[in-house]
Amino acid sequence: MVIKRRLLNGVIQHLKKKEISLLVGPRQAGKTTLMAQMQDHLKGKGEAPLFFSLDFERDMPYFVSQKALLDKIRLEFGLHKGYVFIDEIQRKENAGIFLKGLYDMNTPYKFIVSGSGSLELKERVHESLSGRKRMFALNTLSFQEFINHKTEYKYEDRLDNYFEINKTEGQSLLVEYLNFGGYPRVVLEETLREKLMTMDEIYRSYIDKDIGCLLRVERIDAFGNMIRFLAAQAGNLVNQNELSSTLGISVQTVKNYIAYAEKTFVISRLTPYFRNIRTETSKSPIIYFNDIGLRNFSIGQFGGAVRLADMGFLFQNLIYLLLCERDGHEGSTLHFWRTKDKAEVDFIINRGDEPVPIEVKCKEVKVKTIGRSLKGFLNKYRPKEAWVVNLTLEDEEKIGDTVVRYLPFYKLL
Repeated sequence: MVIKRRLLNGVIQHLKKKEISLLVGPRQAGKTTLMAQMQDHLKGKGEAPLFFSLDFERDMPYFVSQKALLDKIRLEFGLHKGYVFIDEIQRKENAGIFLKGLYDMNTPYKFIVSGSGSLELKERVHESLSGRKRMFALNTLSFQEFINHKTEYKYEDRLDNYFEINKTEGQSLLVEYLNFGGYPRVVLEETLREKLMTMDEIYRSYIDKDIGCLLRVERIDAFGNMIRFLAAQAGNLVNQNELSSTLGISVQTVKNYIAYAEKTFVISRLTPYFRNIRTETSKSPIIYFNDIGLRNFSIGQFGGAVRLADMGFLFQNLIYLLLCERDGHEGSTLHFWRTKDKAEVDFIINRGDEPVPIEVKCKEVKVKTIGRSLKGFLNKYRPKEAWVVNLTLEDEEKIGDTVVRYLPFYKLL
């Protein structure tokens, strides 16, 4: 069964626009498959799109120059409107300038282009294509996409009901996602051995091709060790001096490597929420992984967790991803809160002057109760609402001036 991607409708709608549709994301997230689905949509409307891939040796001669590519396109379309798909554009030197030239020639052709995360680091595409493109980020399967695929799209519009009624099955799928993550090829494999071999190929390809070849990182051993260190320490404050000493590289190199990992869609940095720099952490970020399966694989824990009770951090990483999907488009920002005497709240949704603190509990909460750190935040900032995200309980209570909402994790979908 084809995995449905939520991004598909958006990129199809953008086919009407003159701007370049630029599809970016981590290696093996499904960009080529999504482009194939877009081509099928066009063929269904009687169009005959062109597809090029810089992974194919036969297509390379067309990318020697803009003229060579346009000569080939004109041969197929003449001067009529046509849709041109270009896959793996990061393999083209000066890709941003190349695409800018094509766009500025004002041809009747619509370009749909994909590139891995190394594209922007290597080619400064944002600058070259300013005002000429719309960027679409395709990550690995979200938890919602994963659940819908696993349940054969029977409950797309009522996932709340699915988790409430099929509690055991729903938690089993949650454990699967927290173990293996959302790389489409991994999800589609049936056995642990096949999933492991596929993830090994994805990880090695990322390190060798994106980091080693395209970004020309010489110490790929140190980069790989940094990913493993961040995976082991995920959820804790990042100490760049400690990383430098552990890895045997300079602090500046550590900063560069973290930036590379972030730009290639492997990790995200969560910054602190603070109003008082004397008592609250204001600088050091926390690292979360954009795909939980890759995080697990990097430290030898891929498929190794069995009980939800042992998956507290992985569950917290999932909640981070769900919150990013939920609130990223609403103008709010996401942070964590920590004081210098170690009080900590997992997440803070910052909506201007109205912070929403969130405590995460990877368990079936039976009795309404909040932790000491969350109480401290409520006493200090008196927010209108706070959330306690857990496995099953939906309820609320009033604590001082704050309505504390107990939310099952699936309410964030």
